[in-house]
Amino acid sequence: MTGTTREYKLELQDEIIIPATRDKVFEALNDINVLKECIPGCEELSREKENELIAKVTLKIGPVKARFGGRVILDPSKAPSAFSLSGEGDGGIAGFAKGGADVELIESDAETILRYAAKAETGGKLAQLGARLITSTAKKLSKMFFERFLKVMSGEIELKK
Repeated sequence: MTGTTREYKLELQDEIIIPATRDKVFEALNDINVLKECIPGCEELSREKENELIAKVTLKIGPVKARFGGRVILDPSKAPSAFSLSGEGDGGIAGFAKGGADVELIESDAETILRYAAKAETGGKLAQLGARLITSTAKKLSKMFFERFLKVMSGEIELKK
């Protein structure tokens, strides 16, 4: 298979209940400090433009450990009830990852139901790892993000200044 580029696509969706108002959840999902705390492997995160973030993330996917430099673009045009984001990262010889998510925030008394649907695509060495490993890693990373987000929103994790 020398000279060919393999790609793999996946889709994830889930929902969680967050003990905060929709406005507070939306605000937190757009806060650099909250995101940096919640994104697995996040080393750096900065705002380049109002709706554009630059990130450096190190992840281990099976036997491959890669440091990704990437860009995330937020689309808050349906805020605060929904927003989308898209991004792409380059992991050098490990390959690339790109994708996006649509997030819906539904008010329910003093809580918010956060529902998301995400799509991702990998290429290079990462895509050669196989669908099951990539899917299970993506689910694990997603779960880690939302578990940490819940802890931040409930006050269990205090943000670093």
